[in-house]
Amino acid sequence: MAVTMVDLGQHPVIAFVLLSIALLVVKNVYNSIRSNQRAKSLGCLPGVYGPSGPFGLGFFMTVAKAAKSGTRIQLHDSLYKIHGNTFKQKIPGNEILFTIEPENAKAILTSQFADFGLGHRARTFWPLLGDGIFNADGHTWSHARTLLRPQFTKDQVADLQLMDEHIKTFIEAIPKDKSLFDIQPLFFAFTNNSSTHFLFGESLASPETSSGSGAVQFGRAFDKSLEWLSRRVSAQKLSFLVDGNKEYTSACKYVHDIADHYVRLALESRADAKKSDRYIFLQALAQDTQDPKVLRDNILNLLIAGRDTTASLLSSVLFYLSHAPDVWQRLRREILDEFGDIAHPTGEITHAKIKNMRYLRYVLNEALRLLPPVPINSRMAFKDTSLPVGGGPDGKSRVFVKKGTVIPFSLYTMHRRKDIWGPDAEEFNPDRWARDGSRTWEYIPFNGGPRICLGQQYALIEASYMMIRLAQNFDTLENDGGSRMPDAKVDLTLTHRNGVNVRLYSSTA
Repeated sequence: MAVTMVDLGQHPVIAFVLLSIALLVVKNVYNSIRSNQRAKSLGCLPGVYGPSGPFGLGFFMTVAKAAKSGTRIQLHDSLYKIHGNTFKQKIPGNEILFTIEPENAKAILTSQFADFGLGHRARTFWPLLGDGIFNADGHTWSHARTLLRPQFTKDQVADLQLMDEHIKTFIEAIPKDKSLFDIQPLFFAFTNNSSTHFLFGESLASPETSSGSGAVQFGRAFDKSLEWLSRRVSAQKLSFLVDGNKEYTSACKYVHDIADHYVRLALESRADAKKSDRYIFLQALAQDTQDPKVLRDNILNLLIAGRDTTASLLSSVLFYLSHAPDVWQRLRREILDEFGDIAHPTGEITHAKIKNMRYLRYVLNEALRLLPPVPINSRMAFKDTSLPVGGGPDGKSRVFVKKGTVIPFSLYTMHRRKDIWGPDAEEFNPDRWARDGSRTWEYIPFNGGPRICLGQQYALIEASYMMIRLAQNFDTLENDGGSRMPDAKVDLTLTHRNGVNVRLYSSTA
């Protein structure tokens, strides 16, 4: 024993390593005992743990690989099939609790709202989104929501005339020879142009754009930035491992420079008391705050919502409709009965009439159910707490959630649970909404509770208006003969990995 002590004294590095390991073991044992005691006091039973490898490294590498390939929803879906609706996994320095239980989602988003926040997500998204509404907790989030909410109650927010300008450009880009084409990039170009027009006051696709930059370059930089953020958020505490890529950081800088340009214009117009004849979101926001960073951060946060999510939804709608000709024709009948076709319009398209289009709403709901544009959401526990279900042998008891635990909840998988939606849960069936229209926490494509999406109605109006115009212009929608099952890819939002290849034409033309 004395020899060993002498040997360690002669090797201080080895001694330090051994001491560190001993302290880590003692700390883990102490924390485990403490967590067990806390769990019992909260009435929790042990949850299921999935295999994670030494120190959680095995599972971390699996997640990192899925993030890089855009297959996170497929990974999560397979894990739920193996481990059940709520289970835990370890990664280096942290614990993850996966859940697709509506009761848990309701607790996280409403009744236990104060127990949870964005956690690591806020830091990992910060290089692009700063302290905007989707990227902030606490007072910063509350202030941003107070700032933005009034703008979304205004009638001008969903400007149908503005949308029409960009829909005409969209329709002109559709091949006239009945050939197959990928409609997904056209939807992203449309929402990029309409969102920047609505938010900034002019579309980046306009030749008169005072910034001198095009929509294509901006869209590419924005996409590249989001790809980087997706990898950072999957890495959690180890997000620094994916930093340092100059391509990504320069993409963020490009996006910031464009946004800063329009912020300066909005502040100058306020100082000069100049007001546009058309409602411009950024100018309206500048009446309430003159902080350039607050304006930039929130306008970029809104751009993700207005651009990516609506383009994702429209792409999914066209994918499913192209494989369901009966649904497409029934939808056209509803639209033409109300508004006529493009050559013989029979009535003005208004917000009120759009909201009354029942079958159109069913079609959009069903696409949002099967392919929610933000298919995975997450929160972090701000303190030791619990969730209603997930503990015990049957998963029906309360489950303990340790402070710092990250909780991803997959809307993609929850929206496809056969015990909730029936045996046809993975099939596109808009008619289910005639009987399931009162769904609440089983269906949350726009989130819920205090952080429910402010732009929900704007997005639904824009998607509805696009579908009305498509139905008025084209009577035939066909697919490329490929699989009826979409191959979804996820960065921060969902896209179709192989595009959405369709034919759109009018048989009478």
